Amino acid sequence: MMELTAFDKDLLNLLQGNLPVCSHPFAKLAEELGTDEQTVLSRVQELKAEGYLRRIGTFFDSNNLGYKGTLVALKVDPAKMQTVAEAVNRYPGATHNYEREGRYNLWFTLLSPNLETEARILDEVQSLNGVEDMLNLKANKKYKINVQFKLH
Repeated sequence: MMELTAFDKDLLNLLQGNLPVCSHPFAKLAEELGTDEQTVLSRVQELKAEGYLRRIGTFFDSNNLGYKGTLVALKVDPAKMQTVAEAVNRYPGATHNYEREGRYNLWFTLLSPNLETEARILDEVQSLNGVEDMLNLKANKKYKINVQFKLH
């Protein structure tokens, strides 16, 4: 894995919460960083390829948009982990899918337009080959949104 430069850190800090909403957001970032748009785009591509950057997208207040959210913990046969993770990732509302140590070793969040859709998706996920158990951990209160990490 490549070493992050000071420029990379500044770029990643800006991308976490300051991507301008305009026709050329990377040109605007380039201005802020004292470089050109092509340099920013090139670095973004390299940072993504190296695994430092997973996605660039917006955060919406899902509750205000009428979506229901839940945290799901799966107990997955380790030999089937990759297949199950890829299947979960195909659902448009599945986010933050990650492997963990312990009995429940694959966790993800799921946003659904309604409880019926959530129930259907969770039934499908629970029946995936390799899924041995599932916990549906509904949130009673939201404590954080849009976590950002300051890189120095």
